[in-house]
This record gives sequence, C-alpha cells and structure tokens, in this order.
Amino acid sequence: MRPSPIFLGILAVTVLGGVLAAFGEETMIFTQQYDVLTIAGVVLLVAGGWVASLTLHEFGHAIVAFRGGDHSVAHKGYLSMDVRKYTDPVLSIVLPLVFLIIGGIPLPGGAVWIEHGRLRSRGVQSWVSLAGPLSNLAVGVVLTLVVALVPMSSGLVIGLSFLALLQIVTFMLNILPIPGLDGWGAIEPYLSPGAREFGAKARPWAPLALFAILFAVPGASSLLWQASYTIFDSVGGFTRAAQYGQDAFMFWR
Repeated sequence: MRPSPIFLGILAVTVLGGVLAAFGEETMIFTQQYDVLTIAGVVLLVAGGWVASLTLHEFGHAIVAFRGGDHSVAHKGYLSMDVRKYTDPVLSIVLPLVFLIIGGIPLPGGAVWIEHGRLRSRGVQSWVSLAGPLSNLAVGVVLTLVVALVPMSSGLVIGLSFLALLQIVTFMLNILPIPGLDGWGAIEPYLSPGAREFGAKARPWAPLALFAILFAVPGASSLLWQASYTIFDSVGGFTRAAQYGQDAFMFWR
C-alpha cells in the first residue's frame, strides 16, 4: 500500500504552502493585513491539506472495508491513496474547493463503492462509514497538538489552525445522520427495511438540501461553526489563530 505519486504531489503542494506561510511577515499577521507570501502560503497549505485529508478520509473507508471482508476495494485501486480513484475531478475536487473558498464550508468530496454483502457484520458496516469522518477528526486533533506543542512562525500557526478547524467541521458534517453522509451509513445497517429504502431514495438530494439550509437559513451555518469551535477549543485549538487563518485564506473579503 505505497502512496501514489499524486498523493505525494498533493503533500508537496501542502508543504510548499507551509514554507511560504512560515516566511510571511510576522507583524502584518497581528494587524490582519497579510502580505502576499502569507496569503499564497495559507491558500496552498489549506487547499492542499484539505485535498490530502479527502484522500485519507476515503482511504479510511477502504482499509476498514478491506479488513472487514470486502477485498474488492483493492482491485478498484482504493488502497493506493490515489485521489483520482475516489473522485470525479469536478464534483469531488473542483466544486468542493470552490465552496470552501467562497464560503469556508468543506463539502464532503469523494466516495468509495463498498460491496456491503462482503462485509462480515453490521458492526463492520458501521465502522466502514465511521472510518472516514474519524480520520478527519484525528487529523484535526493532531494538527491542533502540533500547533500547540511545536514552536513555529505565526503564518504557519494560522494556516495549520484553520486547516485543523476545517477537519473538525468536515467531521461534524459527515457524522450527521442524513442519507448520503457517513453518519447515516453508520446507523443504516440497524434500521428497518422501510427506513433503508427511504434513505436510498433520499441519498441523491439530502446532502444538497443540507447545504442549501447551511447557506440560506440564517443561523444554520453559525450553529455548525459554533459546535466545531467547541470541539476545536476542547482539544487545545487556538480560536483566534484559526480565524486569522480563515481571513488569510479568504483574503478578498
């Protein structure tokens, strides 16, 4: 299970962003007037890191499914950590990145096709669904701890803090028990046949309805962010740093 060159390239872009952010002007960050180097670094760090986390999210689904009995995921290339295997380039990368840039809400992106009949139990099916969002939560916690424990420049602090916060927001979104999201997949094996049938019919449009609510209903998006900040704060996150990182990432506002 060697990482694909595509995944390594995404990591390289992320690291480049981190280097650029690290060399931004310290004094400008605290006045929220970011220099070009900091902006470019934060944008590359957050965008690259988010696509890398999308890969890890889908790999998490795949590796748990493989260990749970569905060896077809290996033949489909899902264990290669090649983001192209999990995604449609437009629907899964371009559009989510556009939504992330214009609204700061990380849409769930890719998908792996699991043959659930091969899985050994309902419990395994639930863990296959949970593995993706839990990987986002784990990445968010690790990044938060790195920021808290490792001395680094302010540019890197704000970029990594915002990226960590986005991982927690992604976890919060995906864990919702809504058809088409992983939270529904975790409870679906235990639902009645009628409920599962409803979920199958609602799966194509339910996530779209959720994001329409987040963008259009006053207070809905704020509730999501407040819940995410609560988790972020509880694991030692720097709220102000994440907010500065969001400002730098969405520099045109």
